[in-house]
Order: sequence, then structure tokens, then C-alpha cells
Amino acid sequence: MTEQVVGERLHIAVLMGGWSAEREVSLTSGKGVADALEANGHRVTRIDMDRDVAARLAEAKPDVVFNALHGTPGEDGAVQGMLDIMGLKYTHSGLVTSVIAIDKQLTKAALVPHGIRMPDGVVVASESLYAGDPLPRPYVLKPVNEGSSVGVAIVTEGGNYGNPIGRDAEGPWRHFDELLAEPFIKGRELTTGVLDDSALAVTELRPKSGFYDYDAKYTDGMTDHICPADIPAEIAEAAKAMALAAHRILGCKGTSRADYRWDDTQGVDGLYLLEINTQPGMTPLSLVPEQARYLGMSYNDLVERIVRAAL
Repeated sequence: MTEQVVGERLHIAVLMGGWSAEREVSLTSGKGVADALEANGHRVTRIDMDRDVAARLAEAKPDVVFNALHGTPGEDGAVQGMLDIMGLKYTHSGLVTSVIAIDKQLTKAALVPHGIRMPDGVVVASESLYAGDPLPRPYVLKPVNEGSSVGVAIVTEGGNYGNPIGRDAEGPWRHFDELLAEPFIKGRELTTGVLDDSALAVTELRPKSGFYDYDAKYTDGMTDHICPADIPAEIAEAAKAMALAAHRILGCKGTSRADYRWDDTQGVDGLYLLEINTQPGMTPLSLVPEQARYLGMSYNDLVERIVRAAL
């Protein structure tokens, strides 16, 4: 994967920022992407997305849009639909795929019938948590349609949320009307990137404290990345096969990333897909660039490959 892929010079608009909970991460991704594209010789228009984004894109008239947004509305189909209406080419997945993949329950409905192993789950009203647990403890609560582990909580038997959960407890139930409850899967955190219909590598994520939440993902030094993961070959191959299958079933384009929990006492049967990220981060700590680098591809070439897939 060491090929140099820079071709014709393009005018590329890089969409970043926006107003989601992942704004700061998106700004970091967008800056890295824009710098790389300029280093590759392209003309770049940097756009910190606001409500006037359509007018700004119409004025810029780019050849292609690099979507470096994370979360809503850049990852959930809203921006994709706008770009479709405007007739602009753009990176990453399209409208329908984005709508499905951002919603963890819709993702299960699409993937589980095809044999992709995912945790059972139930969507619950946040208010109901103050009356009792939706599942036996330990279990995981997460927003149905947020990324980057925003708002994820692990409810344990002896945890500090109370039993039942107290109204004064700090958790995602304070910010979302509905949450997805899933059984907690003990074991290890794995992730696999896909680029141009090929699985990259498997990385194990070892947070130095707690679990792999938003802070652990984006704070330097809080999580060790083991790439490639020190796991049996059959687990690595299963993770890559599952990531590629999910990428294809959902109709992902360009690049995606599959996140797993692996109960290492259960072998392959302990590998559970948690979610598909259709717009993986492109920050210095991000996983897809790290896996590409392990395979011999520079960050600049990775960005170029994503743009070429959009064309």
C-alpha cells in the first residue's frame, strides 16, 4: 500500500466543525485533511460549517467536498442529502448508508440477519431508568445515534449511579430522551478500518483507566494503541472479515471503521460488532490513519485515496 496516488489537481472544499458534540474533533480532523490536500498540490477551501453552508459551497464551486464532519448533521445523512441535491461529489458514505449507520438499532436490523454478531439491545426512555434497570447489571447505556463514545455509561452492580439510577447521577440519561441498553461484554476493545473495499488491520485499544470513552479516544496518552493487535490470527481474520462484510452490506464508500468487544474466553464466538463509523476520525490519534501507516501508507496518501474514491 505504498503507491503514490496524487493525480490531477482539484479544488476541494473541506467541511469541518459544525455544531455536534464532536465539533472539536472534527476541526482537528478537518485541519489535518486540508493541510494534507494542500501538500498534495490541491486548492483547498476550508469551511467551518454553519447554517449558511449551502450558500458557501455554491459560491466555492468545488470539484469535490471532503466531509470531515463527525456526528450530526454531517454523519447522519443530512449533509449528504444537501450535497446530493446540489449535485456535488463528496467523500465517505451516501445518504441512505449514513442514516442507517448512525443509528445503532437500524445498524443491527441491517447486519444481524446477515450473520454479523452484535449484542442484543433494547431502546429505553431515559426517564424509565429512574424506576429500574432495563437489563441485568452490568449493562451499557449509550445514545442511539451519537459517535465517538459520546454519552456512554457502564452501569455496574456496585457503581456510583445508584440502584435504581438516581435523578442526580451524571450520565447520558440527563441529555437524551432515549438510550440503547446493551449487555456489557467483558474482554477487550478492538477496531478495524476498511479502505477502498479492503480491510486494513486490527488495533487493540487499552485505556489506562476506565473504558474507551470520548476522553480516552481524543486525549493523548490516555489509551495505548496496539497495532497490529496481539491476538490470535483467527480473531484478526474474523474481525477483518466482519468489518468488510458490514462495510459492503451497509453500502459504505471510501473508508469506514468497525468497533468490537471481544470476550477472549470465548474465541471467535466472543467477537461482537458494536457499531460502524462511516466517517472515521482523521486526527493525529485516529485509528484509520494509524492502520494505514502500519501498512506503509502515509497520511497524505490516505487522504488522497479517500478523495479519489469520491470521484
